[in-house]
Amino acid sequence: MALSRLGVALMGLLARLPLPLLRALGAVIGRVLFVLAVPRRRVALRNLELCFPEVPAAQRRAWARESFVLFCQTFLDRSWLWSAPEDVVRSRLKLVGATSELEGDTPTIIFAPHFYGMDACGLALLLQAPRPSTSIFATHPNPVLDAWFMAGRQRFGNVRMLNRAAGVKPIVSCLRKGGMLYLLPDMDYGRQDSVFVPFFAVPDAATIPSLSRFARLGKAKVVALYSRMTPDGYVAELTPAWENFPTDDHVADTARMNRELEAAIRTMPAQYYWVHRRFKTRPEGQPPLY
Repeated sequence: MALSRLGVALMGLLARLPLPLLRALGAVIGRVLFVLAVPRRRVALRNLELCFPEVPAAQRRAWARESFVLFCQTFLDRSWLWSAPEDVVRSRLKLVGATSELEGDTPTIIFAPHFYGMDACGLALLLQAPRPSTSIFATHPNPVLDAWFMAGRQRFGNVRMLNRAAGVKPIVSCLRKGGMLYLLPDMDYGRQDSVFVPFFAVPDAATIPSLSRFARLGKAKVVALYSRMTPDGYVAELTPAWENFPTDDHVADTARMNRELEAAIRTMPAQYYWVHRRFKTRPEGQPPLY
C-alpha cells in the first residue's frame, strides 16, 4: 500500500512537467517495456498477426512497439488529467465530430472502445456535456489505485461509476431519465453472456452484446467516441448516432459493433489496446490462439 501511495504522489509531481517532456519519458519506458515485458509483447504481436495477416511482419512489429510506447505515455498522462488545473486539462483535450448528439435529453450510449486515450476522452466528453452519466469499470484489486482511478474518472461532470456486479437496473434507470452511458464492451470478458462474432480476420471472437441490449432496454441511441493521442494532447471524435441500431438481433448488432470498431482501428492501428488477450475465449472444441 505504501508503494502505491508513493506512486500516486509521484504522478501528482509528474503532472507539473511540460507535456513534451512527459511524453518523452513515456516513450523511453515504453521502449524498455517492449523488450522486457515478453509475455505482453507476445500477446500484442499475436493479436496483430491474427487481425492483420495481410500486413508484413515488420510493420506489425513496429505497430506493437509503438503500442507499448503509447500505453506508457497515456498512463503517465493520467497525472495531469487527474490533478492538473482544469484550464490545463481543457487546453489539451478537444471534442470534435457530431457534438450535437450530446444536446437534449435523449438517452444516449457512448460506445467508447479501448483506445489508449479512452480516459482522456471520457473527461473531454464530461467537460462538454455535463449530463448525468454512468460508466462501468472493474474494481482494481489494489484499493489505493482503485480509489485513484475512480476519483480521476469522476473528476469532472456528473458521472457515477458502477461496478459490473451492480447489475443493469441503475444503468437502465440513468438512461431512461435522459442520461448517458459510457460503455466499453470491446474486450474479451469470458464465455458468460458472450456471443461469437467476427472481429477482423478472426471469425469467432467472444464479444459481449451489452451495447445492443442496453440500447434496447434504455431506449437509447448509440454514438461512438474514438480517442486519438496527438502531440498536443488528445482528440475525441464523436460519430453521428448509428442508424438502425439496435435491432431485434443482438448477435447481428454485436457483429456490427465490431465492424464499426475495425474501421476506426484501421485509421490508427497502434493506438488500440493490443496488450489484452482479446481472443482468449474460444468456442467449444476450438484450439487456443495464444
